[in-house]
Amino acid sequence: MGVPITYNLRNLAERKATTIMTAVGIGLTVAVLVTAMALTAGLNSVFAGSGDPRQVLVLRTGVDAELSSTISTDAYQIIRQLPGIAVAPAAPGATEGEPMVSPEGLTVVNLPSVDSPEGMNVTVRGMLPVGLAMRTVSVDQGKMFEEGKRQVVVGDSIARRYPNARIGKQVRFGRGMWEVVGVFHSGESAANSEIWTDLNQLRGDFERQGGSSSLLIRTNGDAAIESLKKTIDNDQRLNAHVIREKDYYAALTSSGMPLQFLGFSVAVIMAIGSAFAATNTMYAAVARRSREIGTLRALGFGRWAILRSFMLESICLALLGGLLGVLITLPVNGFTTGVGNFQTFSEVAFKFKITPQAVAIGLLFAGLIGALGGFLPAWAAGKKGIVAAMRDA
Repeated sequence: MGVPITYNLRNLAERKATTIMTAVGIGLTVAVLVTAMALTAGLNSVFAGSGDPRQVLVLRTGVDAELSSTISTDAYQIIRQLPGIAVAPAAPGATEGEPMVSPEGLTVVNLPSVDSPEGMNVTVRGMLPVGLAMRTVSVDQGKMFEEGKRQVVVGDSIARRYPNARIGKQVRFGRGMWEVVGVFHSGESAANSEIWTDLNQLRGDFERQGGSSSLLIRTNGDAAIESLKKTIDNDQRLNAHVIREKDYYAALTSSGMPLQFLGFSVAVIMAIGSAFAATNTMYAAVARRSREIGTLRALGFGRWAILRSFMLESICLALLGGLLGVLITLPVNGFTTGVGNFQTFSEVAFKFKITPQAVAIGLLFAGLIGALGGFLPAWAAGKKGIVAAMRDA
């Protein structure tokens, strides 16, 4: 025979002060954990939405980031003639029948942001018309940049976070000022945290004689990717290697790992303190309700029933805190911020995403705190005999 749960809920309601204080402590712990998971989910969403499964990146051998890579003009001319590369259809920005190989130049510029007036690094990507044709992008404001002009278009995340990079304004890098002529959106991808411009104009400003940082290639399928990878990796003239575009962006999620680790560490430390608070609360409850325990034993409830009852009460208390923690974090959902990436040396904007999985893990974490914190007091309650319990009262 088990003790009715209404008995435990009634006792939690009667001890309003201690219930609220303990629940708040557990709630803050859960809030830290859920926020850390929301950060990771937001970053994963951005990078998972980046790249095309048909496309690969060609980088210099031994390099894993576009910014530190260089591909020579000779290598570009050799690679664009290889079999397995898709050809451009008749479409704006691409010449029909042209191999879909986009040489791209990257640099980093410093711009003041809404969070950091002293400036944050932003990626500037130079590309040719074929590069635009290989991307799914919509220009929400203004127009696309024109070849041979000092014009740029910015991702919508850049426009929101960098006041000087909004349409109609100018940004300074290279040899002078560049006019912002458009704001684009590219799904839920890292491209929204970039500035795009004409590759040849960017080369001229930074006095780069040909070459590029990387090559973006659209292939004819998985078989073509493997064949192309083998050919390029084994050709000593090219000094280059191939990585799938999706895999490249997936590797960039490591930028959020330090923050995630910090969040989890803080949550564990706070959980220890919350477990002790739950223990103290339940010990006080056991001491104060000694007569009730004796009465329950006299009514025929066994030791295990008493233990389960107090354990359940502790877990209910913790779950109340867990719900409070989830409610605390809900305003964070959809909040846009940025994190620096150690591979690109620039900021990537993302939105916090509180997923059902994060909520479930937060509540389970709260339940675990309640179980750990309530076990010893529940054990002490279960050990009390009828006579001893009445005498202690």
